[in-house]
Parts: sequence; C-alpha cells; structure tokens
Amino acid sequence: MAARTKTTKDRPSYRCTECGWQTAKWLGRCSECQAWGTVEEYGAPAVRTTSPGRVTTSAVPIGQVDARQATARSTGVPELDRVLGGGLVPGAVVLVAGEPGVGKSTLLLDVAAKAASDEHRTLYVTGEESASQVRMRADRIKAIDDHLYLAAETDLATILGHLDAVKPSLLILDSVQTVASPEIDGAPGGMAQVREVAGALIRASKERGMSTLLVGHVTKDGAIAGPRLLEHLVDVVLSFEGDRHARLRLVRGVKNRYGTTDEVGCFELHDEGITGLADPSGLFLTRRAEPVPGTCLTVTLEGRRPLVAEVQALTVDSQIPSPRRTTSGLETSRVSMMLAVLEQRGRISALGKRDIYSATVGGVKLSEPAADLAIALALASAASDTPLPKNLVAIGEVGLAGEVRRVTGVQRRLSEAHRLGFTHALVPTDPGKIPAGMKVIEVADIGDALRVLPRSRKREAPRDAEDRR
Repeated sequence: MAARTKTTKDRPSYRCTECGWQTAKWLGRCSECQAWGTVEEYGAPAVRTTSPGRVTTSAVPIGQVDARQATARSTGVPELDRVLGGGLVPGAVVLVAGEPGVGKSTLLLDVAAKAASDEHRTLYVTGEESASQVRMRADRIKAIDDHLYLAAETDLATILGHLDAVKPSLLILDSVQTVASPEIDGAPGGMAQVREVAGALIRASKERGMSTLLVGHVTKDGAIAGPRLLEHLVDVVLSFEGDRHARLRLVRGVKNRYGTTDEVGCFELHDEGITGLADPSGLFLTRRAEPVPGTCLTVTLEGRRPLVAEVQALTVDSQIPSPRRTTSGLETSRVSMMLAVLEQRGRISALGKRDIYSATVGGVKLSEPAADLAIALALASAASDTPLPKNLVAIGEVGLAGEVRRVTGVQRRLSEAHRLGFTHALVPTDPGKIPAGMKVIEVADIGDALRVLPRSRKREAPRDAEDRR
C-alpha cells in the first residue's frame, strides 16, 4: 500500500510503531508485521489558536458608559418613530422589507427629506431607479431638501466613497439586493454579495455613528429574500404590509434592539404620497344614519394599538348544491367555525343551505380570536335580516361549545371604543374597569349574545361604571 503523502496531514492517520505500516483507520493488529497493539494515531490536524491582540479600547464598568450616544433621533414621521421606539439611534442599521409596490420607497424618501437638516445630512442611494425617476417622486410628495443628497449607484466601493464625501447622518439604500462588490464573485442579490454588502455598510454605520435604512426584497411567501444571516446582523427589522388595492399600510416591528416589537405604525398611501394616521379607525368603519343587517363592530389589537373595525356578512339563497363560502380580510377557518357554532349552539339552521359572504372594511385583516363574537353576530344578523343596535361593539372569543371566552386588553379596547363615541359593548364576563358612561353587557355564551338582536331581545339592564362601584 502506498504511503500517505504530506498533503493529507489534515486528515487523521494510523501507523504501526514496529514496521511503519500506515492505514486510514485504527486496527488492533498490524496487517504488515502481524504485531498486536502497535497501531497508533499520527498526523492529526494541529489545533489552531489565536494569539491575544492589542486592545484598542479599554473595557470600563458598564455604569461609566455614556448612554447619551445611543439617544434616538426623530425621523420626522411620528408613526415610524412609534415603531422604532422613539426614532433612529446613531449607528443603528434598520432593514425594511415589503412586497413590490407597497410603498417602501415612497415612505423612505419622505423620511429622508424630513430627517435632513443643517446638522444632519441624508444620503439616499438608489440601485433600482435612475436619479431623475427619484427626483420626479420627490417632487410629487414634496420631499425636496437642500441637505438631502441623491446618488444612483450599484457598486459598493462607490457607495463607500459617497459616504466619505457627503458624511451623512442617515443613509438610505434602496435596495440591498441591487448592490454588488467587485471583490466577491456572484451576481447582485446572491448570498455572498448580500453578506458582503450588508457587512460593509454595518461596519461603516458603527464606525461613523451613522443610521442606515436598508430596503430588502421579499419572496412569494412574504419572507425576506437573501440569507437569513442578514436579519441577525441588523439591529431592527421592519415589515411593511398592506393590500395593493387598499389605502392602508402597516409597519410592524419584527425585531428591535432599541424598543418593543409590539408597536404598529399606520399609514395612508395616496396620490400625493404617504401620510401617517394617528387615528386610523375611520378607514375601517362605514358611517350610516341607520344600522344595516349583517354588520357588527369590534375592536382589534394591532400590537398594543386598539383599532375599531367593522365586520360585514351577507347571506343569499344558493343556486348550487354546495353553497359558497367567501371571505375577505377574515380567516376562512374561523368563519366556518362560527357558522358551525351558530347552527349547533345558537339553533340557527338557515345558514347551512345559503351562500355566505363575509368581509372587513378598509382592507384590515382580522386574525385574532377576539373578533369571533363580532363575526358570529354579523352572520346571525344577516341570517335573520335584523340589524344590531346602533353604537354597539362586540369583543370576545367564541369556543366550539358556544362559550364566550375572555381576551387580552379588554379595558384598552373599551376605552378606544368609548373615545370614538360607541356607547354599548358586548364582552365576556368580568371585563374589569369600564369607562365612565359606557354601557356593557356581559355574555357567557353565544345564546346570551344572540339576545341583543331585536327579534329576541330580553329586558336586561346593562351595567355601567356606576353600578360596578
């Protein structure tokens, strides 16, 4: 057998101490000289160690660290500041992800103009559009500022050169998948290129104390495209959501090293640009003089933010053997569950053979169980063609046994409904403190909830805040 060469020293080998015979695995007996117990390992890879380097910054007690250097600076957009936890921290790197056409570039261009000032320059780098295209959008949304600099570049080295020339306090790159480094093989957007580009910009941000906003593409499933490592490297990950056919846009915090991730920013996209909505509930409601059958209001929580939303239902006689079940903005599985509960526990048999359409108003999506009671009441109201009382909201989760369960944040939901002028509410038992002047009816099951319909309403005095005292 041929002896092992020196080029394979990185792989463990075994040799007989008597005759020098070599093998790739350990044996109890040498196959050459037939000696027992003489085969031993040799040529194992050497253990690599890193020698201590020179310390550039001495370690200090944590109480002596100046926390003022991490003070957040407002972006000029209050709704975005809400999600970021107060604003942009110097040196922070934020990844903004969203579907094409949802309004990422419009929002960030507005942020770039409002954050620019005499002391804080902003550099907006576009890799997907030309400078003239960005200028046209800036004219349309009135995002022109003398301290906002624009560059159309896709080369990483050139972008780093712009940083040396402009010395910005805020860098916006749209998008990270369009930039490439000539020192790395592969096309822009590949895993190696995204790692290199993101790593270089993160190092530049930390060294300069410069805030950076990176735009990221998403896949068909809504996940951020590129290597998963990108989400771990950045400090904040924001998800920009919204139906392309609706005006509402939501910015959610997926990851935030400087604040909470349960805040949601609401925006309205229109022809003149994008504006923040401090009170977005008006988009989700339909104001009518008289109540209409098949409609019910609820209060949903988007993060920690209560929003009043409207659920609508319509039932018609089916012309086919299998009735239609169509939903928009609601989970089909939850609507099907509410139909089963109404038929079995609420004794409403007219739903099984009818086409049923259910939807929300304004493009909002209701996925939390707290909207179950509103869905059930809207379906029951549509089936009986009887409207619910005016200024009524319904909050609660409905189980398969027909019970109405408690949900989180009932007091916060009731306070939001009372602020918008709603005077009556259906809630699970023991809701806690009730806003003054708010009439609340506690329901234990779906049967109690259905009694609010005028055709079967019973005389029941609702409890107000004074009665609870």
